[in-house]
Parts: sequence; C-alpha cells; structure tokens
Amino acid sequence: MSHADFTPSLRLPDPRIEVLDERGLGLRLLSGTVERLFTGCHWAEGPQWFGDGRFLLFSDIPGDRILRWDECSGTVSEFRRPSQHANGLARDRQGRLVACEHGTRRLTRTEYDGRITVLADRYRGKRLNSPNDVVCRSDGSLWFTDPPFGIQGWWEGEPAEPELPHGLYRLDPGHGELTLLADDLQGPNGLAFSPDERVLYVVESRRRPHRCIWACDVTGSGAGTRLANRRLFADAGGPGAYDGIAVDTQGNVWCGFGSDGSPGADLEALDGVRVYGADGRPLLHVHLPERCANVCFGGARNNRLFMAASHSLYALHVNARGAV
Repeated sequence: MSHADFTPSLRLPDPRIEVLDERGLGLRLLSGTVERLFTGCHWAEGPQWFGDGRFLLFSDIPGDRILRWDECSGTVSEFRRPSQHANGLARDRQGRLVACEHGTRRLTRTEYDGRITVLADRYRGKRLNSPNDVVCRSDGSLWFTDPPFGIQGWWEGEPAEPELPHGLYRLDPGHGELTLLADDLQGPNGLAFSPDERVLYVVESRRRPHRCIWACDVTGSGAGTRLANRRLFADAGGPGAYDGIAVDTQGNVWCGFGSDGSPGADLEALDGVRVYGADGRPLLHVHLPERCANVCFGGARNNRLFMAASHSLYALHVNARGAV
C-alpha cells in the first residue's frame, strides 16, 4: 500500500499492530488504530508534544520548516520557515523549544518571545557537524547527538567538511559547558533516558554489520556526569535500521524502524515502529506504509504515540504512557 491511499483499518484489533511477544499484548489497545494525521513532507522528523497548547511540532528537514499539528482542529500549519533545516526537537524544563539545526550546525532554544538563543555551535573551537536529536534530563541538562548527516549534501543542509568526529554531547544547564561523552559511534542518532534516568539509550545508525541501540549507565552528577558500562541493548539485524526513539513509563523502548537500504530488503515488513522491553526483547511492531524516522508520546493522557514517517505524520493510542 502506498502512503497516498492510506486508510484506517476497519478491523479490530488493527492488523497493523503485530504482537511479537505475549507481553506486547498489554501494550496494544483492542480498539486503537493507526491514523494518518498529515502527509506532504519531504522527510518528517523530530515530533515533540506541547501539552499546554494541545499541539505537536514536527520537522520537515528538506522542506526547511517546522510544522504544527493542532489537536483541537486537526489542522497543520507552518510554525517556522525557514527552520534552518531543523531535525530533532525537545522541550527544556521551562517548556521552551529546543531544536537541532542542520543548516546552522547548532543547538538552539526558542525563548517565550520568539527570539532564538544559540546554546551550542562549537566544541573546543571547532564547528559541530549537524546536531540530530536531543533530549532534556530532569536536571535541565540537554543531551544531543551530532553525526554529519546534514553536511553531506544539499538535501538536509549544506555540504561541508566535518571538523569533529561523530559525537554525543551533554550541555550543562548551569554554565553551558559542552561535554563530549562519546566519539566512537558511527552515526549516533536517536536517544532517550530510562524512566529513572539511570540509563541512556542511544542509536548507532551507521554501525556495521548491523544497526543497533546501546544502553549506557549514567554516572556522576553535574559537570561530572559520564557514561559507563556501554552494552548492546538491541540489534536491528539484517537489513533493519533504527532512528529516533522514546521510552514509556514501564521502561519499554519505542523505535522508529525501517530498512538500512540493502538491496532486496522487505520494506513492507520493516517500515514502522519496533517496541522492545527493558530486557531488549522485541514486543510489538507497528506496521506503517512508510519508514518511521522518529516517535514521541503525547495527548491528554500521554498515551498517544506520534510517528513521523517519511512523508507523513501518524498516531496511535496505546496502553502505555511516555516516561517524559
């Protein structure tokens, strides 16, 4: 089925929700169906829920815009254009928008009056590559990945030579110090904290032979925060690939999923969202007609999964609530 002729399932439970483990049954709502809320993006990414305004922001990176979906009216409008080819979005502890900008190779914050504050654009005097995804911890620190995807051509930014290795960074909320936590990941991408924030999950989206998700223990505090005991959490296997991720209150990890581009890959079986238990076992797969880039939880009860997938934005009510 192409994304152009998508229709919600009339059958319940929705056959697009494939149970991979009996524990996945507890995450599925019998009457929950996959909905398409919008289509027309070049490459949809970075969904972020704003509950106080009952709207969702998401990026169209090549379209150089951030879009706003309104829960009350169901309409989509342009929130910001140009967006500097914004990718991942987050909210800080004060509710302000934080954006990863490919075009300017920086991490920014939108103030209450609309002004843009640059939070980070260099590390030790060298320009960042193209910040990709970002999360905010309860201590106010911002954690973001910095692969070179936005400087590899004219599609998601502008071509340039990288000055830094692929990086994973922490921005201190007090004095704004940028700490490099890892520089040995190939294509660091989506990231999310466990509910107790003692574990950071991070996607290595260019790892060979298989894309994977790592789990790392968060140690120390303040500027002394570090990562330790990195271990394999999940392996996409074969032609599978991960992108953006989110965690629910039970510790399950919800992953944007698709193909790594290998010839002959069964896209119909891969495209969508793969859900893993805290032990790394696959529980569910939500099948979509498009590769899913990123996910977040939102809605009035924080139990609605929003999925930014290639050209479209999808949603699904689930029996789980986002951890953040």
